[in-house]
Amino acid sequence: MSMTHYMELLATNQPWNLILFMAIPVVLAETVAITELFILFTRAFNGTLRLVNRLASIVGGAYFCGVFIWLMWTAVIPLTTGAGWRGPADVIAVGFYLSGIVPLGGLALLDLGLIGKKRNEEGKLKLHACFVAIFLVVAHIAMIFGMLDPAVLGAGQPMDAAMPGMHH
Repeated sequence: MSMTHYMELLATNQPWNLILFMAIPVVLAETVAITELFILFTRAFNGTLRLVNRLASIVGGAYFCGVFIWLMWTAVIPLTTGAGWRGPADVIAVGFYLSGIVPLGGLALLDLGLIGKKRNEEGKLKLHACFVAIFLVVAHIAMIFGMLDPAVLGAGQPMDAAMPGMHH
């Protein structure tokens, strides 16, 4: 059994890669998600909870921007140019993990006041909640495909064996 590059990244250099690439982004995103729920239910658009929410959003977006750039430079580009991908599950896992930059970056930009300027506080919170939801979806897709043995989706097989009925 082999593993995706996503899972290999998390398993290598224990516990540091797990902390840097999984724990920190997820703890920040979960902090945003949990505080978001309380803010939505209580309509407390100001106060300590909102401050924690904003800080976690900004730090999470900035942190993941660094992760995104580093992984693109050190993993995605070399894997792509060197034909090193381990099949579709590998590409899906890494692709969805890195796509987390869109919602996390959006959260940071929103809380920095760089987007959504014309929205009122409730409108900003709705957009904020959408970004949180998108992040949760892409992160879970990345985790599911990341834990999958790449051979399940045909990695390592000749193209005809991986895709029956396709003849070249």
